[in-house]
Amino acid sequence: MRLNIPTCLTLFRLIIVPFFIIVFYLPFSNASFYSAIIFILAALTDWFDGFLARKLNQTTCFGAFLDPVADKIIVVIGLILIIEYFHSFWITIPSLIMIIREIIISSLREWMAEIGKNNLLSVSLISKLKTSIQMLAIFSLLWKETYIIIIIGILSLYVSSILAFLSMLKYFYIAWRDLFRN
Repeated sequence: MRLNIPTCLTLFRLIIVPFFIIVFYLPFSNASFYSAIIFILAALTDWFDGFLARKLNQTTCFGAFLDPVADKIIVVIGLILIIEYFHSFWITIPSLIMIIREIIISSLREWMAEIGKNNLLSVSLISKLKTSIQMLAIFSLLWKETYIIIIIGILSLYVSSILAFLSMLKYFYIAWRDLFRN
């Protein structure tokens, strides 16, 4: 298998995960800033790898598999880190909604692929919006530099969790007949 630029970006996103975690826990004053920067770098590679794959006509089966895996890993780890840091019901509940949604949608996509209908669950506009706001939320809550940034993070976290739930309902609506047929 020959690696192309988009797939290398996706692999880079996976490779920086341990550094993201380590930097988050480093005992120096700028650790939160640097972990937020690593996270936003990963988020940008998420957008950029897909853009390049389409623009350069370099889509591959491996890339199509790896990209959502890398996305979910970096997002779930980011959410877990902010849950751990804040130790707050108000952060934990929307974060868990998003983590649970990711598991459910991944399972639903896998099941739909097994029955040959994975094309019905293409990424929706609401999911793309959710992802953008979710990235802002995680970045802000990792950085947590000022009260305003934390408020932006919390508001973004709630908006993205609502969008996550709504997009999950949309995916279930699309798959409903197949889920409950004999």
